[in-house]
Amino acid sequence: MSDEVMQIGELAERAEMSLRTIRHYDEVGLLKPSARTEGGFRLYTEQDLARLLVIRRMKPLGYTLEEMGAVLRVVDALTADPHDAAKRAELDEIRAEAQRRRDRLREQASMADDFLAQLDAR
Repeated sequence: MSDEVMQIGELAERAEMSLRTIRHYDEVGLLKPSARTEGGFRLYTEQDLARLLVIRRMKPLGYTLEEMGAVLRVVDALTADPHDAAKRAELDEIRAEAQRRRDRLREQASMADDFLAQLDAR
């Protein structure tokens, strides 16, 4: 892992997210900065960026902030102990739920395509 850090502006640009959203994720505990400058500016690592991208990918699936936090706690626990059978089972449940949510989105996208086709036919 690289020891390089970035400020919130670079993190926001790389994640294609707003500063406001990233600050909010900090406030609710989803994404804490790895460090702060003497002046109090947030500093983030590549690992923080990877975590933010996981959060970003949960949003289209309709996860609430609380659900995101629960998912991240399981991921963090498995990072600390990859052999934790209980957390591994929780991760399997999370994956199954994510699959269901993706299938629902796919169905909604198909309905939207049908609707657009009907509009185009007129």
